[in-house]
Amino acid sequence: MKPIFSYKPLESPAIKIVTFAAVLFVVPTTARAHGFAGSRFFPATLSTDDPFVNDELSLPTVSSIVTLDEGGTRDTEVAVDIAKRITPNFGIEVGESVINLKPPHESSQTGFGNLELAAKYEFFESDEHETILSLGAGVEIGGTGNKRVGADSFTTWAPGLFFGKGFGDLPETVSFLKPLAVTGLVGVAIPTSASTRTVTLNETGERDIEIERHPDVLEWGFAVEYSIIYLQEQVKDVGLHPPFERLIPLVELAFETPLNRRQQGLTTGTVNPGVIWSGKYFQLGAEAMIPVNSCTGNDVGFIAQLHFYLDDLFPHTLGRPLFGGKK
Repeated sequence: MKPIFSYKPLESPAIKIVTFAAVLFVVPTTARAHGFAGSRFFPATLSTDDPFVNDELSLPTVSSIVTLDEGGTRDTEVAVDIAKRITPNFGIEVGESVINLKPPHESSQTGFGNLELAAKYEFFESDEHETILSLGAGVEIGGTGNKRVGADSFTTWAPGLFFGKGFGDLPETVSFLKPLAVTGLVGVAIPTSASTRTVTLNETGERDIEIERHPDVLEWGFAVEYSIIYLQEQVKDVGLHPPFERLIPLVELAFETPLNRRQQGLTTGTVNPGVIWSGKYFQLGAEAMIPVNSCTGNDVGFIAQLHFYLDDLFPHTLGRPLFGGKK
């Protein structure tokens, strides 16, 4: 589960959007554990939420980048996230993070971010075409984190659509493209407060009033992956040996576009090239975080994650759906 959003450029994408509860238990499918559609394995991406429902644990996800706040504040976050299937197609997620902010020439501040909850429903899967579609809804619960690290006092809701498409159905004449896959999301973050007003006293004893606007924000992004695992197992064994035969190079793009009139069109985000190594029980991933424009930032950051497949680690207990799973 990746990053529930409020409009804060370069806020860590850790676990944010996922499923409309009203349709959670309709349209039965044959969803399988961590990210399979046919022969295609979709890894858990680091910066954009993935389209599948599974039992998994990200512990930890570490990110660090310099934001534009106060002339360049380093935002370092350590997040944990756990996802649990309730049925084979419907799962819930819980996420929390510890945030450290280090403004230039000032002491750092450390505290918890707001608690994040989410749910996701996989409503379509095609093994033949290696395709997965899911609906999701997430919520960042305002007031559950520490204000000193920028945790909002208001709640933000974030419904979204998630997709994954592998290209194993391409013709043999372009077989070298079959290991390619794309995953992505489109959603809207909707804050429960349109603005926040802060009143302070200046040196003369007069009141200063600061109003911060909280627009609805379009959250969108995608990941382009080239699976060496798929190349070796489904296309052609090119003779790679451990650990290289388990690599998935990828580029993720994560963007935010505010939808109100004052800030409309001011898109911020990052382009994140990196690599994932996937084993039987866990995966390791690391990416650079490159700002797309000066409104996002000026320095390259990073994100790294250790991710566990609970369905393989504990197939008869924590790693199976609570209802509807195989006995």
